[in-house]
Amino acid sequence: MNRPNVDQLKDIAKEIRKDVLTMLSEAGSGHTSGSLSCIEIVVALYYYKLQNDPKNPKWAERDRFILSKGHTCPTLYAVLARRGFFPCEALMTLRKRGSILQGHASLCTPGCEASTGSLGQGLSISNGVALAGRLDFKDYRVYCLMGDGEQDEGQVWEAAMTSAHYKIDNLCAIVDYNKQQIDGWLSDVKNIEPLKDKWAAFGWHVLEVDGHDFKQLMDAFDKAEMVKGKPTVIIAHTVKGKGVSYVEKNSVGFHGTTPKKADLEKALKEIEEGL
Repeated sequence: MNRPNVDQLKDIAKEIRKDVLTMLSEAGSGHTSGSLSCIEIVVALYYYKLQNDPKNPKWAERDRFILSKGHTCPTLYAVLARRGFFPCEALMTLRKRGSILQGHASLCTPGCEASTGSLGQGLSISNGVALAGRLDFKDYRVYCLMGDGEQDEGQVWEAAMTSAHYKIDNLCAIVDYNKQQIDGWLSDVKNIEPLKDKWAAFGWHVLEVDGHDFKQLMDAFDKAEMVKGKPTVIIAHTVKGKGVSYVEKNSVGFHGTTPKKADLEKALKEIEEGL
């Protein structure tokens, strides 16, 4: 795969944002704001870092991506489609009966590595996949994207202890740290700070970046690959609803709702013009 530069990645992210909004509006249900906050993270992974082959999705040597925050699957679907895992036309079938694109990430989607959406489980899955690679003498890496509200889940921290105990250094976790969850601001619902110190105390190598800055994300993924003897977590500071002003201003309200068709044109124009 030819690796695009930062400007090209920005253009790709712009198209992915338009895809996500259009498919969610067409579906009439889904999770908008959290899907928008993680776009740069998923684009950086699939266009810069991951070793995979859309023509051979089950290639044994491929890197694996586990979307633990499975409700934000529209972003993953849009990226998989544009990378060639399935036709882009399928995006407009999101959440429709018989579609390969379910409301949460599912193994029925070509290129999707795990059925997720029950929060807190993705890191445990990733541990198993990464350990399997070690036992099979495979060089692939595993990347797990979690939500910040998901850090409320006890299973995340049990999994974190397991990762460190077994020195799973072919694992990189990413926290989409947009500071909000379905019930409001994290600081009000259940404060997870000091997040960086907590992950470090659990034995992880911790990196902290602007989750919308491609250069920082690319550098972090490169650094994570060089760490030996412990897993790496990237705390990516993001904005919930990123790229659409009226979603950013009401990002909790758009956690589980979609843009009305009358508002879609305004949102697409805003993304195109970079307002």
